[in-house]
Amino acid sequence: MTEMLDMAASVDGLDCLDINVPFAEGISKASDLAQSLAERGLRARAITPHLYTREFVKGAFTNPDPEVRRQAADRVHEAVAVARELGADYVKFWPGQDGFDLPGQADYAQLWELTVGAIRDLASAHPDVRFAIEYKAKEPRVRITLADAARTLLAIDESGQPNVGIVMDFGHSLLANETPAEAVQLVHRRGKLVSVELNDNWRGWDDDLPVASVHLFETIEYLLAVRRIGWSAPVLLDQFPFREDPVRALSQSIRTIRALEEVCDRIDLEALKDAQERQDALAAQQLLWSAIGIARAT
Repeated sequence: MTEMLDMAASVDGLDCLDINVPFAEGISKASDLAQSLAERGLRARAITPHLYTREFVKGAFTNPDPEVRRQAADRVHEAVAVARELGADYVKFWPGQDGFDLPGQADYAQLWELTVGAIRDLASAHPDVRFAIEYKAKEPRVRITLADAARTLLAIDESGQPNVGIVMDFGHSLLANETPAEAVQLVHRRGKLVSVELNDNWRGWDDDLPVASVHLFETIEYLLAVRRIGWSAPVLLDQFPFREDPVRALSQSIRTIRALEEVCDRIDLEALKDAQERQDALAAQQLLWSAIGIARAT
């Protein structure tokens, strides 16, 4: 894990991390990790308990075995303790194994009740801790219960817990066939936006590609939406470079974000608002193209 921290610290503009629990090999105590982060000028933005690994292959919150569901809850309690010690902003739920694979396999109402019940129980046990759900349509489960923004908002509402919100992952929104800029504003409208993440994919899979490598205009629109709602917390990267050097891939994404922020600076927002009020698609596109054309290269 020390090597991974060294790599993260070498990325210009990377200041905070999402830490998985249990820790990777080489770190056994949160206090040791806190020191390692401080030495490298990094901090923990989020703590993510492993609820999606092979041990939960039949589900974490929705596992048919009550003992496995208890183990999943214990993993979350462990993550909460780490979050407190590291001063993280939130604990993230990514229940990627919770769902089903084939028609007739599951009682959908029961899956929903188990999901909402777990959120309610865990969040109410730690009212001083902020939790955030990262929804996803599929993978590793063929169909994940918390698949999109609207469904996740409904689950949070039913749980009745004010300390639960949503991680808006750009790529997961694409995978859910959402328009990310629309989804992030919907989540914000409900007061449930906890974190914003950027990456890219081809919509058919969670490819976790570098920022704007496929969806340039949607990324610009997303950044404009994040500005519109007054987002001031860090924007995280969720990338998984399979073949590229990870430091180069992350560095490129940060440079891309900086360049696109400059594009956003150069957009005539009044003219864009006028075009949108008239629903003039071509005028809006021309404004975006013009901003891209005069943005400085970085």
